[in-house]
Amino acid sequence: MESSSIELPGSEIDAVSYRDGRLCIRFSRAYIIKTMTGSHERTRWWQRGDLVMKGAKIESKLPEGQLVCDGGDIDDNIFTYRDMIPIPLDTRGRIRCDLRFRGTDMHLVVSGENLKLEMVDVPKYIEHIRSEG
Repeated sequence: MESSSIELPGSEIDAVSYRDGRLCIRFSRAYIIKTMTGSHERTRWWQRGDLVMKGAKIESKLPEGQLVCDGGDIDDNIFTYRDMIPIPLDTRGRIRCDLRFRGTDMHLVVSGENLKLEMVDVPKYIEHIRSEG
């Protein structure tokens, strides 16, 4: 079995948009780490995708333009994902995102009712990550 997650630090964002309670964070290059169960070795990939929140309430200023994520938290009810987004992700309830952006003091803070990760195309291989030790 394989597990995959987006590594937020370094992932590239094309745009952040908000309209009628729907927030969309468009990743031009979301960096994905894939791990096979029982293996210490991993692989790095990239893929385009959208992180979409419905019922969104913006708690900060919306960032503009192309950005590089510097990390952050995704709160999914009682769980917090720090600096990563699990793949797949489609959840409802008490959702909150607090993302930071490289080279700025800006945070994107938003809460909502539904959060879904919608990946586009297929992942592209970057490298094999050798385990230490």
